[in-house]
Amino acid sequence: LARIGENGELIPLAKQNRALWDRAQIAEGIALLSAALPKGSVGPYQLQAAIAAVHDEAATAEDTDWPQILALYELLKRMSDNPMVMLNHAIAAAMVHGPEKGLHLLDRLNDDPRMAGNHRMDTVRAHLLEMAGQTEAAGMYYRAAAGKTGNIPERDFLLMQAARLTTSSG
Repeated sequence: LARIGENGELIPLAKQNRALWDRAQIAEGIALLSAALPKGSVGPYQLQAAIAAVHDEAATAEDTDWPQILALYELLKRMSDNPMVMLNHAIAAAMVHGPEKGLHLLDRLNDDPRMAGNHRMDTVRAHLLEMAGQTEAAGMYYRAAAGKTGNIPERDFLLMQAARLTTSSG
């Protein structure tokens, strides 16, 4: 599998070997989405599928069409006040406009009670801080996120990220 290493460790999207992705399933999903879109109104599921398709169509992580993903998240935000949509929107904005923009959008979620204790907030903040070159703060947030998740492979990944930053900055 592309998402899990041979020892059960998580492999983030940007580092996955896309040759391991199931191209037949991706092609089927894109064909179904392409057939469904002209038939009626577009809802959140169609937008989420379109976002996945943009990721799937990129040959490498660097080839990802982040402006298109950002535009799709803008539409999805209008349909849903789901904080996970806002979180992913912040990531897409950071990929297009820089980490400071993503961090600013992330700050708007700080007071959302639905995100209280959610490790994903700290994970995304750590990633964006790392993108901004703030490795010490990023390491702190990776460790905080690790303490909030009950998923062992996820926790191990987050602790490895924190350790990597500590090693590279120390």
